[in-house]
Amino acid sequence: MPLDSWAGFGTDLHLDLSAGRARGLGLRAALEDALRTAAREGRLAPGTRLPASRTLATDLGVARNTVAEAYAQLVAEGWLTARQGSGTVVAERGAPSASHAPVAPQRAPAVRHDLTPGRPDVSRFPRTAWLAAGRRALAAAPNSALGYSDPRGRVELRQALADYLARVRGVRTDAERIVVCSGYTQGLGLVCRALHERGARSVAVEEYGLPPQQRVITAAGPATIALPLDEDGARTDLLDGTAAGAVVLTPAHQFPTGVALRAPRRAAAVAWARRTGGVVIEDDYDGEFRYDRQPVGALQALDPERVVYAGTASKSLAPGLRLGWLALPADLVEPVTRQKQLADNQSGALEQLTLAELITSGGLDRHVRRSRLRYRRRRDLLTATLAARAPHVRVTGIAAGLHAVLRLPPGSLDERELAEQARWLGLGLHPMSFFRTPEAGPPPEAPPALVIGYGTPPEHAFPGALDALCTLLQL
Repeated sequence: MPLDSWAGFGTDLHLDLSAGRARGLGLRAALEDALRTAAREGRLAPGTRLPASRTLATDLGVARNTVAEAYAQLVAEGWLTARQGSGTVVAERGAPSASHAPVAPQRAPAVRHDLTPGRPDVSRFPRTAWLAAGRRALAAAPNSALGYSDPRGRVELRQALADYLARVRGVRTDAERIVVCSGYTQGLGLVCRALHERGARSVAVEEYGLPPQQRVITAAGPATIALPLDEDGARTDLLDGTAAGAVVLTPAHQFPTGVALRAPRRAAAVAWARRTGGVVIEDDYDGEFRYDRQPVGALQALDPERVVYAGTASKSLAPGLRLGWLALPADLVEPVTRQKQLADNQSGALEQLTLAELITSGGLDRHVRRSRLRYRRRRDLLTATLAARAPHVRVTGIAAGLHAVLRLPPGSLDERELAEQARWLGLGLHPMSFFRTPEAGPPPEAPPALVIGYGTPPEHAFPGALDALCTLLQL
């Protein structure tokens, strides 16, 4: 087989070699693994003549001995054959017997560096403070706290949340209008079911957002309508042209683009809700984490009777707590409480009492301050590393939160291809297109972009995650 049959594999070899190095293999071992895998999968067909060791060494930028030794090892294993004057070729292999089980397709390695956006570093969960708060809360709790109680949640937590949210986010509410739920996902479903019961047939969502959000809304009954985004946030000025009965917004830090909803757009959302009787659902998913700007107050403060405020402990503490809350307009308290009662009657009382104690004792404030400093250091390390090792990448959306958008120049690899290569490098991340709402249609022509989270990796693993990310961005 002529040497031309190698040409289509040249780019793959560079990628496979980079993936092997990222998995911790030495240079020669990575080259052996890449060639062995290609021969086994048939990407290098039997009879394919490989380049001379000197030629391949020059192409890969490695020592000739590295290539020669890799060839020799694979000849010894039977993957290659070498004859004087004929060069090195991929060995012929007999077809497997019918009794042999088929070879399973090659799978990408497990994620070693989780840069999935929207997740905190759970290794920093304040275990000692949580246990201490739990002991104090349990010691002081009445016996009735261990039985069935108000579906809205324990009054101790609802009162603590009303005070805390007023202080740190400017939310205007009281304990009677708060419903504790099992995270934001459940809270969104409760509100959408209540709204659907009273006639809302569609809910507007931002054209980029979390895919599970759309599934939760449609499972509750309403259809979803995509609302365009620009540099000022969601186009709330277009709501009048829709049939939406509610709109879901991430106004403080749009997910995933990272822009803040500008004041005119905030006013437009509230004015639309007042005119039409619609409801704004404010997802304040990471409201505690601001770095380069003053905190953006909750949209709910503009009109507590038209805006549902939704918050969660998933980013500030840990997703596994399954604790979220809704600050509701007066006319939604009863229908949402009824939906909560139908869903699971009530959230866990001990976790609620512990969180209430952590808030009132100041433990949550201390933990959030430490977390804010730690995440800011990570963000700064991310931007400095990319500026030094991948200066062609523009980083946006980083004034707040736990994620960043990496915008690549035109002509880069397609973002879905980059995400696939990331899997082979052991990186967990998503292309921007992953977050596009289906109702928004195909994304506009634009350079590729990746959305990465810098909150998840433990402190000791973060430099390694950045190394792997830079390897990906240099492909």
